Amino acid sequence: MNQTHPDFQSGEVILIDKPAFWSSFKVVHKIRQAIGVKKVGHAGTLDPFATGLLILCTGNKTKEITKYQELKKTYSGIITLGKYSDSMDTETEIKDFPIPQNLNEELIIRSSKLFIGEIEQIPPMYSAVKKDGKSLYAYARKGKTVEREPRKVTVYRFDIEKISFPEIYFTIECSKGTYIRAIADDFGKSLGTRALLTSLRRIAIGEYNVGDALTVNEFIEKFDLTKNIQRQIINC
Repeated sequence: MNQTHPDFQSGEVILIDKPAFWSSFKVVHKIRQAIGVKKVGHAGTLDPFATGLLILCTGNKTKEITKYQELKKTYSGIITLGKYSDSMDTETEIKDFPIPQNLNEELIIRSSKLFIGEIEQIPPMYSAVKKDGKSLYAYARKGKTVEREPRKVTVYRFDIEKISFPEIYFTIECSKGTYIRAIADDFGKSLGTRALLTSLRRIAIGEYNVGDALTVNEFIEKFDLTKNIQRQIINC
């Protein structure tokens, strides 16, 4: 993005650091309001409880959204053992599950290697994947479970950064469409227990890094056209 004189109407790529408990759509709505441009879209949804990099495209750049969606994604986060939920994260009721007494660091690291490469995932019921024209979460919220076809995704690396039982800190680099929640759930099962994702942050999309992104508030403060117009009137 041209930081000095951005042309949002013609087309810009915006890097936003999404806050927790915001939907990706809410971020798009706030940015659209700030810049006064209707044509704004994002290149890859983040779950509401997750934080991190969200790429937005405006104007003619929205034609390139697919290009950004195809890029590898890198996440950091925490998987908590001995816990599980229907949504595989903290968004639904959390339940306890016993952890094997013989579970150790060596077993955890060895199990993480099983998820590297091309793997099959069954989309979580709490997801936007469509089934008979309805999103899966629409069924899930009514307590229903429907059959889902497994999907192939690729995990390029799954690094265990720190183990502080029952929390496991990780970094995952993966292809588009990968559900980190599903990896957390399957990872727990591979260790003879259950697990859920308790923290998730997208730190990179391809060569784009969250360190170069603005928060929503920072972006609005810098580029809100309404504020800029008001400043110009005051200075006249």
